[in-house]
Amino acid sequence: QVQLVESGGGLVQSGGSLRLSCAASARIWSFSVMNWYRQAPGKQRDMVASITKDGTTNYADSVRGRFTISIDNAKDTLFLQMNNLKPEDAAVYYCNAEAIAGPKGAYRDVWGQGTLVTVSS
Repeated sequence: QVQLVESGGGLVQSGGSLRLSCAASARIWSFSVMNWYRQAPGKQRDMVASITKDGTTNYADSVRGRFTISIDNAKDTLFLQMNNLKPEDAAVYYCNAEAIAGPKGAYRDVWGQGTLVTVSS
C-alpha cells in the first residue's frame, strides 16, 4: 500500500504563509488527479485545490489567488503554497490521490493522515 504523508502545518499569523507537502511512501509512476482537502472542526471536508496529470489546476473560490498547488514528479511530492492566510483557513489539511500507480501496484482514493494549520488573527 502506498502511503501519503503530509507535513508543513503549524501556527501562523493572519496574512502569513505556509507550504504544505505531501510525500508518497513509494515511487509513483502515474496518477490521475491529486487533491488537497481541508476540514475545520464541526464542518465537512472540502476540496481546496486539485491538479491533474497534465498539470491542470483547480481551486476552491475561497482560496483562488492565494493558494497554489504543484507537484514534483521526481520527488513524488505534492505541495500546497498558502499565502495571505486568513483565520477561516484554519483546518486539518489532507492530501488525496484519486488513482495512483507505481511499482507496488495501483491504488484508488488514497488519503494522508492530515496536517493541522492554525491561523491567529
